[in-house]
Amino acid sequence: MSKSRVPAVGYLVLDDEQPHLRARECGDCGALYLDRRNACARCSGTRFEWRPLARTGRVRAFTIVHRAAKSVPTPYASVVVDLDGGGVVKANLLGVTDPAKITANLRVRLETVSAGQDDDGTEAVAFGFSPEPEA
Repeated sequence: MSKSRVPAVGYLVLDDEQPHLRARECGDCGALYLDRRNACARCSGTRFEWRPLARTGRVRAFTIVHRAAKSVPTPYASVVVDLDGGGVVKANLLGVTDPAKITANLRVRLETVSAGQDDDGTEAVAFGFSPEPEA
């Protein structure tokens, strides 16, 4: 059991009941950025606030990856997700590698996964998306 958990990326929030992603939102035009910004690429604004992003969205595009570092199991699906309410993120689609089961507009939800543990027992936590159950 780990002593603590840390997010693998700075825009993954683990400190509340529901893990979620967050983005920097431009205070002038509303553009969203996952990375650090000094100025907005859309309007050159310099005011940013953190904004929580939805845990659900739709697949915009995907590819099946067959070659990776030796420690990374293949194949896996890499997806671009349009998040509900705004924001776009690239991540892995968890548990699905058959291209016939992945379509544009596939509904997905955020999931967290362990990315490993250091010698002190601190767990690194990453994220991916899983298909939402069909209604």
